[in-house]
Amino acid sequence: GDTCIVSSGTVIEGKFSSTENVRIDGLIKGEVKCSQRLVMGESGRIEGNIRTKDAVIMGNIEGEIHVDGTLSLKSTAFIKGTINAKFMTVDEGARYVGECKVGA
Repeated sequence: GDTCIVSSGTVIEGKFSSTENVRIDGLIKGEVKCSQRLVMGESGRIEGNIRTKDAVIMGNIEGEIHVDGTLSLKSTAFIKGTINAKFMTVDEGARYVGECKVGA
């Protein structure tokens, strides 16, 4: 499938929704829904709640994140808020502040 790219220097305010894979290197202020795979680069930032199938996070999230599949937090990831994931992998250096629920 295609990948929707939100490049560095881009700011989106409001609801963001995609049925394709999403790569975020910019800033999104608002709700994010992705029915496939969400990848956030180091410069990526989301202020709002996220719902996605799978996620690879290298950037900053402030808000709730719901992952129906696997959430992968890379070493540069920072999440402030509630994490809900079916599976989660956390690299050394990744940080999160808030409640974390992993599993069924």
